Amino acid sequence: MKRPDNDSFHMSLDEFAENARKAVDEIVAYYKNIESYPVLSKSEPGDVFSSLPGNAPEKGEQFDDIIRDVRDIILPGLTHWQSPMFFGYFPSNTSGPSIIGELISAGLGVQGMLWATSPACTELETRVLDWTAKMLGLPDAFMSSGTGGGVIQDSASSAALCAVIAAREQVKRTGTPQENGLAAYASEEAHSSVEKALRISGVDISRLRRVPVDETFAMRADALEAMIAEDLQKGIHPFFIAATLGTTSSNGIDPVPEIGPVAEKHHMWLHVDAAMSGTAAVCPEYRYINKGLHFADSYCFNPHKWMFTNFDCDCFYVKERKHLIQALSILPEYLRNEATESGRVFDYRDWQIPLGRRFRSLKLWFVIRHYGIEGLQYHIRKHIELAQYFAGFVRASDTFELAVEPPFNLVCFRYKGTDKENELLLKNVNKSGSMFMTHTRMDGKYTLRMCIGQTNTRQEHVYRAWHILEHAASVLQS
Repeated sequence: MKRPDNDSFHMSLDEFAENARKAVDEIVAYYKNIESYPVLSKSEPGDVFSSLPGNAPEKGEQFDDIIRDVRDIILPGLTHWQSPMFFGYFPSNTSGPSIIGELISAGLGVQGMLWATSPACTELETRVLDWTAKMLGLPDAFMSSGTGGGVIQDSASSAALCAVIAAREQVKRTGTPQENGLAAYASEEAHSSVEKALRISGVDISRLRRVPVDETFAMRADALEAMIAEDLQKGIHPFFIAATLGTTSSNGIDPVPEIGPVAEKHHMWLHVDAAMSGTAAVCPEYRYINKGLHFADSYCFNPHKWMFTNFDCDCFYVKERKHLIQALSILPEYLRNEATESGRVFDYRDWQIPLGRRFRSLKLWFVIRHYGIEGLQYHIRKHIELAQYFAGFVRASDTFELAVEPPFNLVCFRYKGTDKENELLLKNVNKSGSMFMTHTRMDGKYTLRMCIGQTNTRQEHVYRAWHILEHAASVLQS
């Protein structure tokens, strides 16, 4: 397509319409052919970098040339998270309605830092997060109609940081003596985001207490109580507990009904991170995961991990929004406006670290409206069923063994051999490009993780994965 003669250099609306159709066609072709790509990129370090020119183009290039380079340079350098044979880390699954919602959000170009900068951006987010809280069966205290409410963060890491800062500021406001410092508590299996949040917020990282776990890899409430008592004897002030509902390594579910009273007794902030597994609570039969949440001061889960909403989208709820706002609100003159001064609106810039914010709620709104609760429940149940299907192969195997019984969509298992053999097996499987998995360590042992949750993963893919693993094991034994 020839570039039209004009002085603006902008893409005209007619060009945009034509090029957008081409881009959508590329995405459709990608999904149609996604199983033909090696799941793990075969690129070597520097391959993509050296394939790109050393300098930016002096003159604008044709859109067709840009798309061709996406196809020839970018795609070979990708690990295909949307492949139905992707079983690593956690699902970062997207879907048609999510992609369309993201496209419209990008097209509208909204900056939603204040209610006044786009009322619909703020009010849709508030409504959608209330919907989501009801879908999950969260306590009413997290609803915007009361003293709490929700906000979309970019990740559980940002949610943890906001929770730590709010908790720290609460300690300051109460005038509690802190001569010997503050202490925070999380299980040995807790996500690294807790440690990072403490580092960024200025809390002495040596005061992060890693609480032992039980045989299900869940935090031991008795050990937590003992560690708090020891710190109190030393004059150290316990201020923050991070509980996890579905740890990254093992899907361990911390006993919030037991942890909550400990937090309440010592006037500590309790933050609950449900990350991927929180999505399971859309189904009533898995809502037991929410027991004890009435003790929580804050809670988050990631629709971008298992609810068909593309990254980034973390739903973060607080029981008392004033604590979060007091900790994070700064109002320079250039942001003052009548709506903010009225106190009748939410300004979500006060609920997060950055000032600016994207219209993230639009894609979540599209997803929920397209699938409905019924559709989401169908896919969540199917993924959990597939995890049990895979676990059944492991249980019946003489070659592999479960590391722990899987509660949801993550299966942790081992080849019955040495750590080095497990590591080699995983390396060979991933190198083949036929599927992709990751590992962790449980009880000090190298452990394989099979995380099932990609949008288009079906039983045939799980069946194929099991036979790939069996073949890899037979090669080790030969």
